Amino acid sequence: MQVGERIAVVSGASSGIGAALVRKLAGKGYTCVLLARREGLLRELSAEVGGEAEVCDVADREAVERVAAAVLERHPRIALLVNNAGIPARTTFLGDPDRIEEVLRVNYLGSVWCLRAFLPGLEAARPSDVVNVVSVAGMVAAPSGGPYAASKHAQLAFSRSVQPLLRGRGVRVHAILPGPVETEGFPQRGRLGRFLEPTIVEPEDVAERIVSMVARNRTESFIPRWYRAFGVAQALVPGLVRFGARRYRSRR
Repeated sequence: MQVGERIAVVSGASSGIGAALVRKLAGKGYTCVLLARREGLLRELSAEVGGEAEVCDVADREAVERVAAAVLERHPRIALLVNNAGIPARTTFLGDPDRIEEVLRVNYLGSVWCLRAFLPGLEAARPSDVVNVVSVAGMVAAPSGGPYAASKHAQLAFSRSVQPLLRGRGVRVHAILPGPVETEGFPQRGRLGRFLEPTIVEPEDVAERIVSMVARNRTESFIPRWYRAFGVAQALVPGLVRFGARRYRSRR
């Protein structure tokens, strides 16, 4: 590692928010280590930004530990870790049990395993940063996406738990909670109806917000910002949110 080089590790980096963020970070002078399962896309993007590709399934704890050990051998100091890997689960808790398990392993435990594995590098680079890409679903649960919402509730709780735990070690923890983002893995257009369709954001918007919140040391950020109201509403008046969800489903 060159003197003064800033290393960023980004999971789920082969497309969507992860790919947009890698391009943004590379433009800011970071050397990016890209983690994802799709080797072809991963290597293509890493070549584009002058980064490094590591094929890794973050749901596999042993695989994460092997990859992290290899990365830390090359780069003992990690300035930024972004836990972005995630998969959709448009099913209920009465649906496919294998999908329920998978979404929890990737969306929640993947963040836990990555933080644990890369923590020595983050501590060596302190002050350093961890960003957990959650979702507004981390604060609002709907019947049709229960397993996904549960995985994001768990990821948000994880983020909030380790934030004070790591502060004394010089590692700052952030969570970003986007609303609907149009990506390959999470197509949104034509699915949300007239009310929510205008709120769809692009991966580049989320990438820009992540860079901004790290620079400003913001602990949590919603995009759009007014989506915070949904979480507050479900906490304070859950009956009203359930009523709204039923009305929305009946109209769909």
